[in-house]
Amino acid sequence: MTLYNYVAGKEELEELVVAAIVADVSLPEPTDDWQRDAFAVASAMWHGIRAHPAAIPLVLTRRMLSSTGFEAAEALIAALGRAGLEDRDRLAAFHALLGLITGSAQTDLAGPTVAARIGSVAGADHPHIEALSVIAVETSVEDDFHRGLRMLLDGIAARRRTRRHR
Repeated sequence: MTLYNYVAGKEELEELVVAAIVADVSLPEPTDDWQRDAFAVASAMWHGIRAHPAAIPLVLTRRMLSSTGFEAAEALIAALGRAGLEDRDRLAAFHALLGLITGSAQTDLAGPTVAARIGSVAGADHPHIEALSVIAVETSVEDDFHRGLRMLLDGIAARRRTRRHR
């Protein structure tokens, strides 16, 4: 109850927790390579969220009510801005990257035993799910995230090239 002498209520307290976690993300300095920068910023965001496993659900479900934690999003958007994308493509790319970051953090929170359980439940009725769950158990969360991030950035880069040739 002493905390409520400093904040108006639970929502404000949660906002402060999320802002502190997001503000603690160590962002790299920008370079002239937008793809390298987007990879580095997205990785920093992912690592920052994962550094506080107990707060992951809070970070994933709370929307920022102030600009305290906007630096990471601003850095990611700036990197995408240097990709030469049209505005709507830049927005879609930002949302796709943010979805990968938060989705991967959420999957990591569930843990590797969930993948094994899903595979055993899927069984022969769903062989693709069963096969993929075996791979998920054998793959580190970091490798999985970085592989997905690289694939997503390659797709964004391909979209940029496609748009330029039209």
